[in-house]
Amino acid sequence: MAQFTYKARKRSGETVTGVLEGNDRSAALAQIDRMGLFPMAVEAAKGGVAQTPGTASGRQFSFTDLLPPTLREAALRPRKPKLQELATFTQQFSNLLKSGMPLTTALNSMTHLETKGIPSSVSKQLRNDVTEGRSLSDAMAKQPVVFSDMYVNMVRAGEQSGSLQEVLRRLAEHYERFAEVQQKFSSALIYPAFVMLTGLVIIFFFMTYMLPKFLSIFADMKVDLPASTRLLIGISNFFSDPVYLLTMGVVLVAVAIVFLRFRASDLGRHTLDRWKLNAPVVGRVVRLHLFGQFARTLSTLMQNGVSVLTALKITEQVVPNVVLKQAIAATREAVTDGKTIAQPLARSKVFPQLMIDLIKIGEDTGDVPGALRNVADTYENELNIGLRVMTNLIEPVMILGIALGVGFLLLSVLQAMFSITSNIGNSMGR
Repeated sequence: MAQFTYKARKRSGETVTGVLEGNDRSAALAQIDRMGLFPMAVEAAKGGVAQTPGTASGRQFSFTDLLPPTLREAALRPRKPKLQELATFTQQFSNLLKSGMPLTTALNSMTHLETKGIPSSVSKQLRNDVTEGRSLSDAMAKQPVVFSDMYVNMVRAGEQSGSLQEVLRRLAEHYERFAEVQQKFSSALIYPAFVMLTGLVIIFFFMTYMLPKFLSIFADMKVDLPASTRLLIGISNFFSDPVYLLTMGVVLVAVAIVFLRFRASDLGRHTLDRWKLNAPVVGRVVRLHLFGQFARTLSTLMQNGVSVLTALKITEQVVPNVVLKQAIAATREAVTDGKTIAQPLARSKVFPQLMIDLIKIGEDTGDVPGALRNVADTYENELNIGLRVMTNLIEPVMILGIALGVGFLLLSVLQAMFSITSNIGNSMGR
């Protein structure tokens, strides 16, 4: 049996070290897992293990062994899952509870189910915490990288109301919807991006390979070239001169640094987010997406028993636009003073009148979550139309831009060739 020294973290966050025995490093890691600890570093004790080929200490080599302890710990942490991955995990969990499994048994089964993006260690940690007597929501709150405040609060509401399985099902549907919207955004941009990339490749190929051949012919002829050809030659010389390229690179880096610093400032974030809301064509799509996200998130939280103030606070954190965040924060403060949601939302002059009217109707009828759900459905349907319109507008504009660029290149070369042909004809006529 070989000896291994280890450094691990308790569930409380406290770091512990120790020595244990095992056949190999994998066995040592298994022991640490059974102890309920999160391993940060496991190394063979000096003189405690025979040498094996490929390693100096007989243990299995891992890329994370090359990292400093802090970076190694960060590398072992689970990454933030994508919306679809979280939806799949939640749906699997809901199905197990629906089948009648007790909570701890369902969590134990989740450790054996393959969920892309969410490692089994997440389910193991949840299982261990629940077995020790913690509530599921408290166990999830200890893993904020995977489970957001919205997720934790909805699970807590489900535990208190005795409808955990139903809450998990609604959560899965919620993340499915947002993943679908995200996919639609990506799909709408794929074709325009492909057109732009193809056009740039064609122009780059012409400027770096074809144009120099024509330039050598023009130089040998020693004739006056048209203005468009001289401009093209100047552009080609600019991109082929290392000094100019270096200067342009420095300027671009400086501009990027200034822009990033501006975007990181409060004024910059507010200015850019305000511009996104009012931008032509794209602005309408952004507004529809944000309004739908606000309504869907707030509806889901309130429908599952989360208080209005907590739901508004979580929604404020979820919405990515600073302008909307400020409007939601002002609404939350007004609701604290006893006002309804619709009134402060209307005063913000950010949210559309349709949303305000529907929320007011929901307040009058006592069904605000239902009204918000109708709002979300309305804006998500309009978003589908808006994405198609945006794509239909962007595609011809990009194709026209590429066509003009390629056309300018061809026209410049053809004008030069016509000029040379004309000069040759005049010389022979004399």
